[in-house]
Amino acid sequence: MSQSITPLAKPRGSSGAFGDKLFEWLCRGAGLLVLALLGAIILTLFVGGLPAFREFGLQFLWSTAWQPVEGRENYGALVPVLGTIVTSILAILIAVPAAFGIAFYLTELAPPWLRQPVGTAIELLAAIPSIIFGMWGLFVLVPIIQNYIQLPFGETLSGLPLVGAIFDSNNFAGTSVFAASIVLAIMILPFIAATMRDVFLQVPPVYKESAYGLGATRWEVMRGVVIPYTRVSVVGGIMLGLGRALGETMAVTFVIGNANRIFTSIFDPSTTIASVVAMEFPESLMGSLKQSSLLALGFLLFVISFIVLATSRWLLRSRLK
Repeated sequence: MSQSITPLAKPRGSSGAFGDKLFEWLCRGAGLLVLALLGAIILTLFVGGLPAFREFGLQFLWSTAWQPVEGRENYGALVPVLGTIVTSILAILIAVPAAFGIAFYLTELAPPWLRQPVGTAIELLAAIPSIIFGMWGLFVLVPIIQNYIQLPFGETLSGLPLVGAIFDSNNFAGTSVFAASIVLAIMILPFIAATMRDVFLQVPPVYKESAYGLGATRWEVMRGVVIPYTRVSVVGGIMLGLGRALGETMAVTFVIGNANRIFTSIFDPSTTIASVVAMEFPESLMGSLKQSSLLALGFLLFVISFIVLATSRWLLRSRLK
């Protein structure tokens, strides 16, 4: 004998429906607020840099000039843009292998009693202020690079054909593009390593156990199971570190040398967009061409960061299809 199912009675009053609507609009407003803030930042930088773009035109992008003398003002973005891109790429090339090694050790090799202390130490490294990294880099790292890397390795590798000029430098101050890259690599290392460790731990154990049962080694399991399963999150962590490297200011300012000229060697001094803005903005007059040029550099930094993140999303999307 079938029994009819009585529908649930609707709750009295409209407080539940009102609460759902309110929560929905609050969430929607939070999302729109992010877009509004992003648009406001872009608009502010573009409008502030517009006088520089009008004055110098497209030549601003590839000019190496930086002449703040009144009456002969001439500014260009090529040197800081190159410094920003090169230091960030070198930092990623140094940090990613080290971060992968740390994550691999913590998830596959380290004894259980050691995983938590080492993981906590890696995370605490991210909490150190950037200016501390800059001071440490200037007083500790720069002399080490100058005495034990630049001099012996530079003299040896400068004789290589085609790539020798990259290591040949007459800079004896120690502050250089390479020093800035090392400091940036140390700064972004905890972000990438922590992300890799967390996503490696999310791999279902049955996947790895199946591979071990087939006779795979730990490296084969990592290469054939863990990395393919977590590649999206791994690339996301790397992009997070790259974004931090592109916009880092004070730590780079301490160790890069702040020389506004094209560098031909990684041991030459140079500058980045963030360091130029940090050094020059307090001295720029409100509404001056110099201030407009600095705002234009900030706009270019935003564009570079957007291109990097958009490219990474496109690469990930093409792999997920």
